[in-house]
Amino acid sequence: MPGGCSIRALWILNNFDAVVFSRRFPVVERQWRSACKTENESCSEDSVKYTVLPLLPTDPELAAGFAERKRREGSVRGFGIRVSQSTEGSDSWVDDPITRHVISLNIDTEEGGEKHLLWPLILHIKGTYCILVLPLVEPRHLKAYAKLCKRSDCGNAVGVDDSLSSLLLDLPSITGSFMVAHAIGDVITGDVVEPEVVVNASPSVGGLLDSLTGSIGISGISSRAKPVAAPIASSAPSGTAVVGTMTSDTPKLGSRPLDKDTLRSFISSAMPFGTPVDLSYSNIFAIKANGFSSLDPPPQDLKQPAWKPYLYKGKQRLLFTIHETIHAAMYDRDEIPDSLSVSGQINCRAELEGLPDVSFPLTGLNIAHIEVLSFHPCAQIPEQGVDKQAVMFSPSLGNFVLMRYQATSGLGPPIKGFYQLSMVSEDEGAFLFKLHLMEGYKAPLTMEFCNVTMPFPRRRVTSFDGTPSLGTVSTTEHSVEWKIITSGRGLTGKSIEATFPGTVKFTPWKIQRLPSSRSGSGGSGTVDEDSDIETENTNNMVNIEEFLMEKMNKDLPPVDLEEPFCWQAYNYAKVSFKIVGASVSGMAIDPKSVSIYPSVRAPVEFSTQVTSGDYILWNTLGKCPSAATAKE
Repeated sequence: MPGGCSIRALWILNNFDAVVFSRRFPVVERQWRSACKTENESCSEDSVKYTVLPLLPTDPELAAGFAERKRREGSVRGFGIRVSQSTEGSDSWVDDPITRHVISLNIDTEEGGEKHLLWPLILHIKGTYCILVLPLVEPRHLKAYAKLCKRSDCGNAVGVDDSLSSLLLDLPSITGSFMVAHAIGDVITGDVVEPEVVVNASPSVGGLLDSLTGSIGISGISSRAKPVAAPIASSAPSGTAVVGTMTSDTPKLGSRPLDKDTLRSFISSAMPFGTPVDLSYSNIFAIKANGFSSLDPPPQDLKQPAWKPYLYKGKQRLLFTIHETIHAAMYDRDEIPDSLSVSGQINCRAELEGLPDVSFPLTGLNIAHIEVLSFHPCAQIPEQGVDKQAVMFSPSLGNFVLMRYQATSGLGPPIKGFYQLSMVSEDEGAFLFKLHLMEGYKAPLTMEFCNVTMPFPRRRVTSFDGTPSLGTVSTTEHSVEWKIITSGRGLTGKSIEATFPGTVKFTPWKIQRLPSSRSGSGGSGTVDEDSDIETENTNNMVNIEEFLMEKMNKDLPPVDLEEPFCWQAYNYAKVSFKIVGASVSGMAIDPKSVSIYPSVRAPVEFSTQVTSGDYILWNTLGKCPSAATAKE
């Protein structure tokens, strides 16, 4: 069976576990049937062969198997580890968290009889839809997983090669299937905007004219219409946060019911006969909208790659943008260390004629402490040093992500400090922020804005009292927002301290209790669940705050799924910010070191922007989750 990635079938289910779209690929399915026949003939005595399903299930059969798995595993994704509810033959019996993403279904065919195992199914949840992608694997891989589902021991035993991780490492089609699932998810929900590339706000006259003409689709002169220019954002001068106009090669699909015609068109173009070729929706849209002209043939001496269906014509330039996102969990506790990570990507737009090769040295690898590194298919990596990575690539069409990486911040957290909130009564809390911004960050790093939000998803805010040392404060129904640095008042070359003491009041809620059989005060009859807590804390008034928290959390309604960490009423504050001028990881590109072959005169522009991801300040007076560290 050939390597690479081939897709046997895919299904899209709604939140009622009904199949709303499916696509099967007969060419790939014939390969599966042939492989099954060969495997069964060579292993006639293997009892596991009967779990191999030679035919794809119908939509009702798959929907029934999906619903049955959800009931068995407790949720759409499942437990991921072996628990008391796990049954032999189920995904959670394998005792590996990857089974929340690479799942199996037990299919009960219409003919009846024993159930057949369908694996590996890539599960991707996007919006209200569940996307299942079934790649082509060898029957022996399916049998290996079936054995894992019936193994008596749990977890990956030391020295044992038969594990799910080692099995998946032998299947490159798993990675390709994840890419297919994510691409289809973006198409059905409309999230098909190309990566942002930032250009200087004050270009030359020629550059300004190119930007204007490019944004309306006349950046090149050709015998046929060219695709509309990809999104380019304009970077603002230091100290401002003005974002340039965004245009896109791709039509915004928006939030609407599943557009099956658009989906069929994307699948037939992106993965003909079940083999993924180009999953870029912008490229496919451009081909569909413009077609190909015999007056503009591809070059005869060079092979035109799938990621560049059209050749650019016009004024040439090369744009790079490093976009980093900082995720942090700040505890301000001696027993729990703060957590900080950086995820970044290098976005590129190459307005270059022909099919040139671009190369440059990527510096800062040693400072950034790169943990994960991946590249676009157009890139080649000829050499790697301690602090330098040579990158050579044949640019794709429009804006594209050249590289993704995970790193650490060489400068430390841009916002340090603590957040405290304690309840003085059931409906009033006193809070205190003490933050240090941009400590250790020097010019040209500029913080364009910084906001802190206190979410209260289970309480309704009625009022607050307090004046911050810097910035303004506003409230919504379920939150208090502190704008420390507003747009147009950036912070460059210095650090500042910001404090915010205050109180917040909430609307009283109606206590919902189970019927109680308690009669009188302090009677000897049966008491409800709250009585023990109230009696214990009444006798120990030193613990009044703990009593209030426990009492309120007992009576509060469940929290929305959008705030999974607010299992209590008051847990954290969330910080959002944007920093420009340089990367925080140390990753950088020197425009003077970029070379283009064949050599052309093309200006190279480089920009960076850093934004906050999940940047959390945990309440130091409350409960908080943290990852346990291994003891040596």
